Amino acid sequence: MLTIVGGNPHTMLEYDFQASVGYWVYRTKQALERALGEELAPLGITTRQWQVLACLAAAGGKLSPSDLAERMGLELPTLLGILDRMERDRWIVREACASDRRKKWVRAARRAIAAWPRIVACALEVRARATRGMGATRLHALRAALDAIQRNLELPEPS
Repeated sequence: MLTIVGGNPHTMLEYDFQASVGYWVYRTKQALERALGEELAPLGITTRQWQVLACLAAAGGKLSPSDLAERMGLELPTLLGILDRMERDRWIVREACASDRRKKWVRAARRAIAAWPRIVACALEVRARATRGMGATRLHALRAALDAIQRNLELPEPS
């Protein structure tokens, strides 16, 4: 909870960021995205574009724009701008659904498929940097803690 000291909106806001799990995760996410962006830049791809391709890979190859937006936590208009650039740059292909012509599918284009091993190598390099000095036990504990946080937040609030 944010509190304003002294009731004056121009004074410093107080919050115990050192004890905030959300703040830790947020800062870690920022650091991971920044490092990945630096690795991907020579390939001409952004972290958001990588996220699109990663979602497509995790989904088995194709998704509708609305499903993709939901998985990425983006508003559809924001994602559509990303997809427009990716299609222009030949990273993705949008095609009509055979059973419903109103529905579109997004899939990786040949360029993305060809570049995917180099893109994955960038992600693995960032993973190696991020986990340097952490043994298997610490990584297992980290994964378990993050899984527990996700489960806790997905459960309905107790009445």
